[in-house]
This record gives sequence, C-alpha cells and structure tokens, in this order.
Amino acid sequence: MKILVTGGCGFIGSHLVDRLLNDGHKVIVIDNCSTGRIQNLEHHKGNDKLEVHICDIADFEVIEPFFNEIEKVFHIAALADIVPSIQMPQKYHRSNVDGTINVLEASRLHGIKRFIYAASSSCYGIPDIYPTPENTPIDPQYPYALTKYIGEQYVQHWNKIYHLPTTSMRFFNVYGPRSRTSGTYGAVFGVFLAQKLANKPYTIVGDGTQSRDFTYVTDIVDACVAASECEAAIGEDFNVGSNNHYTVNRLVELLGGEKTYIPKRPGEPDCTFADTTKIKKIVGWSPKVSLEEGVQNMLENIDYWREAPVWDSKSIAEATTDWFKYLK
Repeated sequence: MKILVTGGCGFIGSHLVDRLLNDGHKVIVIDNCSTGRIQNLEHHKGNDKLEVHICDIADFEVIEPFFNEIEKVFHIAALADIVPSIQMPQKYHRSNVDGTINVLEASRLHGIKRFIYAASSSCYGIPDIYPTPENTPIDPQYPYALTKYIGEQYVQHWNKIYHLPTTSMRFFNVYGPRSRTSGTYGAVFGVFLAQKLANKPYTIVGDGTQSRDFTYVTDIVDACVAASECEAAIGEDFNVGSNNHYTVNRLVELLGGEKTYIPKRPGEPDCTFADTTKIKKIVGWSPKVSLEEGVQNMLENIDYWREAPVWDSKSIAEATTDWFKYLK
C-alpha cells in the first residue's frame, strides 16, 4: 500500500514507519520536526519506499497534494506536554485541532480507505473507574488534553457526516526508544534516563506510589496497524494500554539509582490504567511487552538521551510554575 504518516519523524511515528516499511509498504511522512527528529529515520536513508516532507499539518495547501493515491492515513502528529499547552493554548489548538481538520479534509478529498487517529487517554482527566473503559466521562484537565479530545471529536464527526472510515486510538503512557528529548519538561522516561546518564537522582513526584499504564511503543504500533486492518474497528474509539499499571517507585527500582522527591502536582491522576476489553474483543489485539522487558530495551538504547536536558528539583520547579498556578 501507499500509506501516509503524519508525525513520522517523531517518537511513535518513527516506530510506525519502521513497521510499515518492514511490511513492504510505501510510506509518505509529513512532519514539521518541531518535536520530531529526522535522525529518527536515518536508518532508512536510501530506501526508495520512504518519502519525507518537512512541512506543517496546519498548512492545508501545502500538505493536501501529498494525499494523492494514499490508501491509509495514520495521524500521529501533535504537540504534546502539559506546561507548554497552558502557556501557548493557541499554538496547541492550531496544531492539534486545526491540523487534525486539515488532515481529515485532505483524506476525505482523496478518498482514503482507512484513517487512524492517535488520541490520548488524558481526555479522561482523573477518572473514578480503574481500569478505565472508553465510556468513562470525559474531563480534560489542561489544554493539551482538551485539544487532543476535540481532535478526536472531529475524527468521529468526519466518520458520521462524510463516512470517512476512521478509528480513534486512546494511547496510555507510551514509552520506548526515541521518546522525546525536547527542552520541555515532560514524560517521565526521558527525564529519568537523562538523569541516569548524568548520575543525578531521579526526581520522583509525590511519594512515587502513583501508578501509570506504561505501554511500550511497539505494542502501540501493533495496535494501530491491527485496527487499520479491521473493518469492525471503523467508527470506534479504543483504549490502548499494557493490561497493567506500575508505580513510579517500581520504575526507579528497575532503572537503579538514587532518588529525590518533588511536590505532587494538581490535575494528575494517582493512577492510569486502561480497560482494553473492547480492543481485544473487536480487533483481537493484546500487548506483548512487559515493563521489565521494555525498560531493559530502553537501557540498551540509553545513549539516545545523552543530549537531553538534565532536570533537577530547582529547574523542574521553575518549569512547572504555571502548572501549579493554573491547575489548582
């Protein structure tokens, strides 16, 4: 097939590109490299089945021609992280909402056969039910979560009104090699691995007993591909998780090293844990990678984080001032 991946130079997107090329498809990547890195696809250099276009999904006239003769679209591109979304809500809306509408419209105009959207479990906010099913009330706690959910609503609406064959995948706490190393304070794995390389203590939020549904990136990719091949998945939304949840203390135990504690933050759940009953039943997908195996894979690829910012208690406090100011 000829398949288009938005955000294909990013963390999840580049792993998806790996899988699609390995499966023999021709892949078109659109990425503005604001957070993605062209180096994430360097190992495919010279592959005539890969075409990369550095451009912004928010520019419809620029991206629309690349959808010609495309059969499937995997829409992974988005701005992530909590604090920048609080500081720059318009920028996040332009990327995650306007950009999603552009990708949907280009897909509709070119008659694509399947559209897979990378949604976020952050739409649930702080749920009352664990494991959390898809029909849990939606309650975004910050602009990033809101823009990702609005994007998901547009995806579902294009299915309803224009009969675009869409599927929405709500990812839970994705980790793995190539996870983001931007200058923004964000995902725990990138923070911890940079700290490990610098022989600095891990900055644990609260007491570390909060748990997360850490889901390995290749499991996420497998779920997206499986959903794109399942007719019964059209028009549906699915949780994608690990079938478990793990404390931050357990993660630190696996990584090994000293630790320090920083204040618990508002707007964060004590637990994230996906109910994956629906995707198992309809798509037939289940995760394969355990936390222990996934962390070992991360440690084997730890050099990736040598250029990542090294955070400490003071710099985190400065970076998250707006978090505490607005998410009381």
